[in-house]
Amino acid sequence: MRISVIGCGYLGAVHAAAMAELGHDVVGIDIDAAKIKQLSLGLPPFFEPGLQAVLTSAIASSRLSFSTDMADARGAQVHFVAVGTPQKNGSHAADLTYVDAAVAALLPHLGDGDLVVGKSTVPVGTAERLAEVISSSGSTALLAWNPEFLREGFAVADTISPDRLVYGVPSGAEGKTATALLNEVYRDALARNTPLVVTDYATAELVKVAANAFLATKISFINAMAEIAEVSGADVTQLADAIGYDARIGRRFLNAGVGFGGGCLPKDIRAFTARAEELGRSESVAFLKEVDSINLRRRQRVVTLTVSQVGRPVYEANVAVLGLSFKPNSDDVRDSPALDVAVQLSGLGARVVATDPQGIENSRARHPQLTYCVAIEEALRDADAVVLVTEWPEYLSIDPAWAKTLVRTPVIIDGRNALDAAAWRAASWTYVGLGRP
Repeated sequence: MRISVIGCGYLGAVHAAAMAELGHDVVGIDIDAAKIKQLSLGLPPFFEPGLQAVLTSAIASSRLSFSTDMADARGAQVHFVAVGTPQKNGSHAADLTYVDAAVAALLPHLGDGDLVVGKSTVPVGTAERLAEVISSSGSTALLAWNPEFLREGFAVADTISPDRLVYGVPSGAEGKTATALLNEVYRDALARNTPLVVTDYATAELVKVAANAFLATKISFINAMAEIAEVSGADVTQLADAIGYDARIGRRFLNAGVGFGGGCLPKDIRAFTARAEELGRSESVAFLKEVDSINLRRRQRVVTLTVSQVGRPVYEANVAVLGLSFKPNSDDVRDSPALDVAVQLSGLGARVVATDPQGIENSRARHPQLTYCVAIEEALRDADAVVLVTEWPEYLSIDPAWAKTLVRTPVIIDGRNALDAAAWRAASWTYVGLGRP
């Protein structure tokens, strides 16, 4: 099929490359000329494992191209809208400026029977409004909503081999037409019996935010248990293991630590809360405010633990921060707990030296006041405390005996409860986990 992807940020670039890898003829469109030039050369503007190989392959096959001209979307049968929906300044609500602008710019180039497909995460009610915008323009194009469920670090695989597909389509014959077109787009995935849910606009919009709200709640729940464990002497990691054996609960996302971050979960639960308030149902998701509060509290807890363990006034202390991206295998530092911890410690006067395999440049652009280094050895040298806040494999494999020869004081704060506490303690380190005795 001939496909256009409007917006070539994280979601759009991955989607465009993956669709071309599946054999479709794809054009990615974005107003950022520098980004388009970089993508056209097969160079991702962000770090995502496997993306460069797929980009290079798709461009070499001539199935994938990039453009800044919306007119190049003309002739495509399916148009995916994959622009950002950031949090509004001064509000928890989602900013739909880019979604609205993308649809408005696409309208003059739509052909009869085209399908516009929303991929962006939006407040419920957005799709219905945009369907009316398309219809009132005189276009015969249809609208569907097809939420994404990508995990950063696994986004290419999640697009090519999704764990489920959700279509939000209009009722009646138009819905059948939209479904048929999307079935052709995702033919390979459906041939592998990928679960498919065909539903209405509102449900499709809610699926993504509800999923993120549930995951955020699960993470904050175990972090709330960590707070209780810390004052009772219990071990939250063993607690999570024990309750995780219950099939109704499961062990995944029950890892206590510094909490969640990134460009999705924090903003999505806040936007969900804001939209519920607009709908007059704020009480239905009031618990999400506490989910957010618990999450932010864990960052402060890591800072507090670090200050309490450095053994000297914090303004005289050297602190090594291991990790800046919000999760491993990503350079995304949006709402990153790791970067937040580094900034808070620096604000208290500590000399912070932070390192990350991929997140340094994005962090430097946001917080140039921090000291950054690439080498783990350089970050550890003369540290009064080491804080692990992103569980990159290279940090988990650090030899504690070797690390002890570099630091001034062997103290480590495990903000992810990811290290072998016994091994670090055996090497004469003061090991402090979250919710662990």
